[in-house]
Amino acid sequence: MAKVCEITGKKAMFGNNVSFSINKTRRRFDVNLSKKRFYIPEEDRWVTLRVSTRALKAINKKGISAVLKEAKQKGILNK
Repeated sequence: MAKVCEITGKKAMFGNNVSFSINKTRRRFDVNLSKKRFYIPEEDRWVTLRVSTRALKAINKKGISAVLKEAKQKGILNK
């Protein structure tokens, strides 16, 4: 399973490790993902999502229903 946030669509970025002697080697900047269960009262069910910490902050602020609605409008979520 890919390391992609199911709400925001964030995925790994790539860059360079730069040593003291300015040698560059490729590296990955992975997304900080966690698996979390959310209760959706409109549908009266639990949903398990892999979300980034930024998405968790958005869910805490706006609510799960509003965030899912935004993700569906942006085309990130296809459920």
